[in-house]
Amino acid sequence: MTGVVTIRHVAESDRAQWQRLFAAYIAFYEAQIADDVFGVTFARLLSDEPHTHSGFVAERDDGTLVGLAHVLFHRSTWSATGYLYLEDVFVDPDARGGGVGRALIEAVYAHADALGATRTYWATQSFNETARRLYDRLATLSPFVQYRR
Repeated sequence: MTGVVTIRHVAESDRAQWQRLFAAYIAFYEAQIADDVFGVTFARLLSDEPHTHSGFVAERDDGTLVGLAHVLFHRSTWSATGYLYLEDVFVDPDARGGGVGRALIEAVYAHADALGATRTYWATQSFNETARRLYDRLATLSPFVQYRR
């Protein structure tokens, strides 16, 4: 990867590039979301509401977005503070291996600290081996198993 990468909060002007990255992330997991969910999600990322999503992007010095992270701050029944859930993190395949993923997660950690969150957590699929090598360096693997309805 060439050029400097800056991690910052997502901005209204990022919509087209953000959607390109988010669509690639969804496709990576072989999933689909309805077209209107892109708009709803982007609006949530721009909200100032404390208990909704926040979004970060990784931007090259030429203005190209090469990564994203979406987080959700929520209260916990196990803590007097709150937790920060890293719901989505994605780096453009052409930008991988250059520290973008690490920079995004470190920005998420700084955001969690600023909010007073006492836990930052996320999930990934077991086959996501490349990302898991990074996650193993930045966090502790939980013994929990996720169930869904």
